Amino acid sequence: MANTAQARKRARQSVARNKHNASMRSMMRTAIKRVRQAIEAGDQAAANEVFRKASSVIDRVADKNIIHKNKAARHKSRLAAAIKALA
Repeated sequence: MANTAQARKRARQSVARNKHNASMRSMMRTAIKRVRQAIEAGDQAAANEVFRKASSVIDRVADKNIIHKNKAARHKSRLAAAIKALA
């Protein structure tokens, strides 16, 4: 257990930050799943629309350093390639 006031505060902050980061990661994963579902349905127009929104979410999470920027780029690249393959 944290002994100093500073350590107790840092422990409280890390719990709150962890909840927020987990929420952001979950939001990103849901956005990616929605794109994959649109791709599996074979609807390229819908997939493009959902992908545009998902890209925004992925970039936002990467900007906050919740995931690495290269991981964000990798996700976006793979989704874009899958949508392109529908054509």
